[in-house]
Amino acid sequence: MYQVEATKAEVSALSSGWQGERLLDGRPHVPDHVLAELRASTSEQVWHVLSHAGYKYHFCGGWQSAFPDRVTVGRVVTAQFVPKRADLDAAVLRFGESREGFYGDQENAWVVDMLQPGDIMVADIFGKVCEGTVIGDNLGTAIAARTGVGAIIDGGVRDLDGLRRAPEPVNYYFRGVDPTPIEEVCLVAINRPIMIGEVTVLPGDIAHVTPSGATFIPAHLAAEVVPMARRISDRDVFTKVRLSQARYAAAQLDLEIWPEEIETDYQQWRTTAEGLVGDQHSLA
Repeated sequence: MYQVEATKAEVSALSSGWQGERLLDGRPHVPDHVLAELRASTSEQVWHVLSHAGYKYHFCGGWQSAFPDRVTVGRVVTAQFVPKRADLDAAVLRFGESREGFYGDQENAWVVDMLQPGDIMVADIFGKVCEGTVIGDNLGTAIAARTGVGAIIDGGVRDLDGLRRAPEPVNYYFRGVDPTPIEEVCLVAINRPIMIGEVTVLPGDIAHVTPSGATFIPAHLAAEVVPMARRISDRDVFTKVRLSQARYAAAQLDLEIWPEEIETDYQQWRTTAEGLVGDQHSLA
């Protein structure tokens, strides 16, 4: 039988760098407090940390969203849809009949029904908007209730007015809005690698979405991003203070490694009242 959903062993193998606890489906269980702390980081800070760790192409922009100002962080559940082909769809439906908890032929609903608290549904539907509306307000309501996070749809949504009734911090990201229902597609993968924009996304990644766009953080790096992002934020505050005072040239402060004079000034600044206030802002 064609296996739409990856097994626990397959999911675990995709995230072998993760050494902590795992969810029942094999995805890394990045702790809730790490997810909460990541909400204070910007896309630029997260990208900087990932780039230095060798993960340069993990950002995807150009999204529309139900709530443009909300920041969203969640554990990724992946789903991939392809244009419908009768024999393939028949194989997918046979899998659905055999899988406990999957009902009927609404393949997009199968993914929603398996979501857990802290999850974010990430769906690749090859950018399709008309008849590519993976969720509307009914499934959106289910996602909000099950996850408290939301969804990223590389395609369409419908019933935007209904989606905009979601409580904070839930959000939905998409490429476009259309009144048509989802049609002529097959769900071919759940919790397998997918492509969103130019990013390879794995189940268990941490999606970090800001008004700038979506960054997908490998689970084993999530906890490392937090202190590094704080350090970058702290240094940014100092940089802006000194630029506003015209104390150093902009090119000096833009260096990856500061000259000894600036580094010493920065360390001293951190102990001043001004620096401590800046540091508290960076941790907010």
